Amino acid sequence: MKKLMLTVAIAATSIFAANAQADSDLIQLGVKGGVNFASMTGDDIGDVNSRTSFHAGLLAEIPYSERFSLQGEVLYSGQGFEVENTLGKGEYNLDYIQIPILAKYYLVQGLSVQVGPQIGFLINEEAKYSGSLGSAETESDFANDFEFGVVGGLEYKLDSGIFLQGRYVYGISKLFDDSQVAGDPSVHNSVFQLGVGYMF
Repeated sequence: MKKLMLTVAIAATSIFAANAQADSDLIQLGVKGGVNFASMTGDDIGDVNSRTSFHAGLLAEIPYSERFSLQGEVLYSGQGFEVENTLGKGEYNLDYIQIPILAKYYLVQGLSVQVGPQIGFLINEEAKYSGSLGSAETESDFANDFEFGVVGGLEYKLDSGIFLQGRYVYGISKLFDDSQVAGDPSVHNSVFQLGVGYMF
């Protein structure tokens, strides 16, 4: 937890330290939230379904010109996957604090494309089952605590400050390693996000 708080503080400080080169009168703070369609991709992952969850958090957009901005965010993001068969339904839930730092380029007024890196910290991991054999819920400890990923997407912002987003998030770092799962499988998080927010 100390490492998580330190990293969040460093990220926030780095974002706002950039104000010295930005137009501080135009810096906008905001809130956002939306739905996640999360799954996993990679070696031997098998036939899994997406987990529908949500994301929510805070953001700051720092403009450097009329068309280019940097945007930093701190988000909660629910991820994982689901499996369903004749015996019942299982869920593997991974909850993260995600910190994306995005380059934001406005194609036309209001419409921007966003791309950049993201670091994530796992805060909860659990497995659930319900079906013909009963039901169970247990905490697990297989996934790596830290994730590095990339983000890409589109946003449309209205003059009122309300905005709509669509994104894809891919975990570059492996979800598991051989100390946790035999065979060192190359499995990665894969998340589509649809969101709405408001810039103050």
